[in-house]
Amino acid sequence: MSTQETKQGQLVLLVATRKGAWLYHTDATRHSWRVDGPHFLGQIIHHLVLDPRDGRTLLAAAKTGHLGPTIFRSTNLGKTWQEAAKPPAFGPAVNGLAASAVDHTFWLTPGHADEPEVWYAGTSPQGLFRSEDGGMNWAPFSYVNDDPQYRQWFGTVQDGTPDGPKLHSIIVDPRDAQHLYFAMSGGGVHESLDGGQSFTPLVDGMEVVEGFDPTDVSFHDPHRVSLCPSNPDRLYQQNHCGIYRLERPGRRWTRIGRNMPKEVGDIGFPIVVHPHDDNTAWVFPMDGTEVWPRTSPGGHPAVYATHDGGETWQRHSNGMPAEQAWWTVKRQAMAADRQATVGLYFGTTSGELWKSSDEGQQWECLARHLPEIYSVEVGYPR
Repeated sequence: MSTQETKQGQLVLLVATRKGAWLYHTDATRHSWRVDGPHFLGQIIHHLVLDPRDGRTLLAAAKTGHLGPTIFRSTNLGKTWQEAAKPPAFGPAVNGLAASAVDHTFWLTPGHADEPEVWYAGTSPQGLFRSEDGGMNWAPFSYVNDDPQYRQWFGTVQDGTPDGPKLHSIIVDPRDAQHLYFAMSGGGVHESLDGGQSFTPLVDGMEVVEGFDPTDVSFHDPHRVSLCPSNPDRLYQQNHCGIYRLERPGRRWTRIGRNMPKEVGDIGFPIVVHPHDDNTAWVFPMDGTEVWPRTSPGGHPAVYATHDGGETWQRHSNGMPAEQAWWTVKRQAMAADRQATVGLYFGTTSGELWKSSDEGQQWECLARHLPEIYSVEVGYPR
């Protein structure tokens, strides 16, 4: 095998935690792993992403003790880092609205392949930002941060999400740089067809907590929205109130989580879509009972998979603890690689990193005793 072929077969797991970040390197076989880290030890890293357009640039969304919320950039796979000259920050008050301050950047998304220096960021409280120079300088994007209607949708769950409301799941249609989605917890799912000049709520069919009005966008609480790589006209969503699928150009979500086992339910945070099969997706349910313990149901963790677009679901827990495992998985902390037989990965609230090399049939713990894991992403260095 040539050096170039070996390099193209490399894979890295990007693990962001409450106390730093780690990189786990392997090759196409996924048999052995090399750990690089910690990076930013002691700092909160909400998201760590490798730019697929160059295979070298890393962005880290950090909340530091002395610098506050900021972005770090590396162009050499983490050997050195540089802080953003101008991280995401809200502008002055407009339209008679109170000024906001970014508590932390929560989400990072590389721009379209035709826009190699563009990145998007979502913050807490909800804000949408864009960089056009590879992540060094950020500015508010579109009009949503200061729009009175959007600000109304932002505010209703200001105290509802444990570490603050969030704008997340920023998606760029791979076919069209002007076609964008984002989601808010709370505040629903939104779509732009004109590069952010306008956004439209996309919440039809989504349920809300009993007793609230589903026609009020502010009550909608999507946890994660994922677009199918093999079929960009299909999206899946894990919501505060169930699992959903959307077929474009339709605008109505179908709740497919009703088909989950009733004793497990369809409440959770992450949802991951198969890179080659738009009928296959995986979720990690959590206990969504009235007291919301946010643990694996009954202390029995498992990944659930569908291979028919949500008509049926299968439990996969081989290798996981059979009992007394009270962790769960956050919305960014589950990912899939793009190998022929897909590898799955997730990180837990108790600092364990798990992997499966056979699409979830068998699980193995790759690392223990990390800090609480906030996100897990897969990257392909080159």
